[in-house]
Amino acid sequence: MEPCNKCEQCVSITNGTNMDVLELDAASNRGIDEIRALRDTIKLAPFQAQKKVYIIDEVHMLTTEAFNALLKTLEEPPSHAMFILCTTEPHKIPATIISRCVHIPFTHASDEELIRSFARVAKGESLVIDTETLLGIAKLADGGFRDGVKILEELVAFAGGKKITKELLEQKYQISNIKYQISEMIAYLIDRDARGGIQLVEKLIEQGVDMRYFSEQLLQELHALLLVKVGIHQISNIKYQISNIRMEDLQRLFELLSRAHGEIKYAVLPSLPLELAIVEWAVLFRHSGKPEAHPESVVSKGDSGSSTRMTEEKTQKTNDNTTNFWQQFIEKTKSYNHSIAGVLRSCKLKEYSKKGLVIQTPYTFHKQKLEEGKAQDLLEKVYQEVTGKKGSVVVELSNK
Repeated sequence: MEPCNKCEQCVSITNGTNMDVLELDAASNRGIDEIRALRDTIKLAPFQAQKKVYIIDEVHMLTTEAFNALLKTLEEPPSHAMFILCTTEPHKIPATIISRCVHIPFTHASDEELIRSFARVAKGESLVIDTETLLGIAKLADGGFRDGVKILEELVAFAGGKKITKELLEQKYQISNIKYQISEMIAYLIDRDARGGIQLVEKLIEQGVDMRYFSEQLLQELHALLLVKVGIHQISNIKYQISNIRMEDLQRLFELLSRAHGEIKYAVLPSLPLELAIVEWAVLFRHSGKPEAHPESVVSKGDSGSSTRMTEEKTQKTNDNTTNFWQQFIEKTKSYNHSIAGVLRSCKLKEYSKKGLVIQTPYTFHKQKLEEGKAQDLLEKVYQEVTGKKGSVVVELSNK
């Protein structure tokens, strides 16, 4: 059923003047007192419509007490009342509430739908803006009407009375520049060039680029690369040497960058999760490459076969023990501090003895971080918990 947009009810709802359509923002009115007040007014009959509609936006923000107060009303609502509960995170809503509702999922809007909506807003505000620019806004909005309108408002303020053009949009959001930098980053990742990738991240920070936005665009471009890799898209404007990366490696890269994207929001340094992901990606290939050569043993010709096997078995056992210890050490550190554990993944265990550890890292800023007082205390604490003995942890710079 579509609204006619001609009758008194449709016109008043569109204008926001209908007294029987009430909206509550749960993000700022999330307590039990607000829900109790709503429960008291719901008994009143509609003013002019057949139904009284209560729209609760961001309903997942309500407190547990508020949900409990709302539950009784949802169980036995008056015949004239209707609730519309809106949320972007349905998993946060109690099951008792969801079971009493009809779930209607909304998909992302298409670019065409967004363009029509933004054109209508622009016309209402007497803004001069072409379709190409509206398409650029739609791409940035990523299926969200509200996000798109916010971008349009920012562009109006940024334009300062001038015509809103595609060039203005690219200047405001550095679109062309970011596209080029994403191409650079993917090239660094495919080449396993940690130094180049981290230098690019530092450059982005200096330019004021939002790390969450950059990582999101990076993941989208990698997704396009994945579709080309599996043969879904045969023709693409992607210029990277996809033959240089295996499918399982691409999957691992997705995991690292997705984790980094989720951690950026809560990181003290927004660049750190992405930097650690870049380093860990490079380290994976350093560790999975050709094994280091072991010095040949000097043995008599008669015992060469058995002695060589014994030496190889002993070396292999020692390497396995060291690797297991190092993994255990990192996991134990992770239980206390994810950031420090992430740095350790980019390091190499040089020495492991009863006196302590010697760790090597090719990055100066990682060495400085691990040598901070709190980090040193944590590493020594973890060493004691893993080995049962006190020991020191020394950090050295290795050749890059």
